[in-house]
Amino acid sequence: MTKRIKEKIAVLLGGPSSEREISIKSGTAVYEALLSLGLDVVCIDVSDNPVEQIAREKCKIAFIALHGRFGEDGTIQAMFDEENIAYTGSGPEASRLAMDKLASRRIFQNAELPVPEYVTVNKDVYHKDTSVNFSLPLVVKPNREGSSIGMSVVEDIKNLPKAINEAFSYDDDIIIEKFIDGEDITIGILDDKPLPVVHIKPKQGIYDFTAKYTEGMSEYVVPAVLEKDIINAAQNLGLTAHNLLGCRCFSRVDMRLGRDNKIRILEVNTIPGLTSTSLLPKAAKAVGIDFAHMCLKIIESAKNRKKLGTTTSFLNHG
Repeated sequence: MTKRIKEKIAVLLGGPSSEREISIKSGTAVYEALLSLGLDVVCIDVSDNPVEQIAREKCKIAFIALHGRFGEDGTIQAMFDEENIAYTGSGPEASRLAMDKLASRRIFQNAELPVPEYVTVNKDVYHKDTSVNFSLPLVVKPNREGSSIGMSVVEDIKNLPKAINEAFSYDDDIIIEKFIDGEDITIGILDDKPLPVVHIKPKQGIYDFTAKYTEGMSEYVVPAVLEKDIINAAQNLGLTAHNLLGCRCFSRVDMRLGRDNKIRILEVNTIPGLTSTSLLPKAAKAVGIDFAHMCLKIIESAKNRKKLGTTTSFLNHG
């Protein structure tokens, strides 16, 4: 195959977050995909100085396959903007907002997008009789974590303190939200356009860390077999959320479809799972884009943005 990108590419994986092992899987898959296209590519397990690591390898474009803090919260993106290094995905501000569920939900609420009822609790002011004004079950989760790490579903109020302490072990700010009885759906965004809806069906219980990362524990229907107006509404909401946060090129917007057929936005992932069996690639495949060419599209977007001199985000969300 003729090389469409001549620059050397660094695939950044691993890193220091709680999602390190998942990032290694994503980054390895991206590396192998780009290699299969005949591109000049190298893997870098990120330390605290990725700029120096990239310079050492003489790379011109960074494919960020880092999940969680440092890689997905705007930290590494700000470093690259400062050094004028081309990189994939969203800029520092959009990354920070998406990682911070509370900040992104406030933006969604200001734009009148639907989210679950929720309260926030800070570790410094938490006391065990924290009251919640909506009925069980409840979902308790850290504010700035992904992959359902630290998340619990509370069906008995006696278990709430334990769930809160579990979430606090990952973040000083947590969210307690009303559990939406219904189905998990997700909208992948690629080239700033919505892909087909993915309907997620865990084999048992909820779509937690185990259901996400244990083979055979969940079924995925893509394109989702849902009413056309629900499909359209989900895609519109996904793209609107992506744009409101200022995301670039690709993301994945997770939602809950209630028994009342109402959709609530849960969160936006600026660097979703990136293996051939992950949800964004499944959605891309449904419209004829295989995993390798999905990765290529993401790289091309970063290269084009660099060419236009638009690597820095100047969003102001007040």
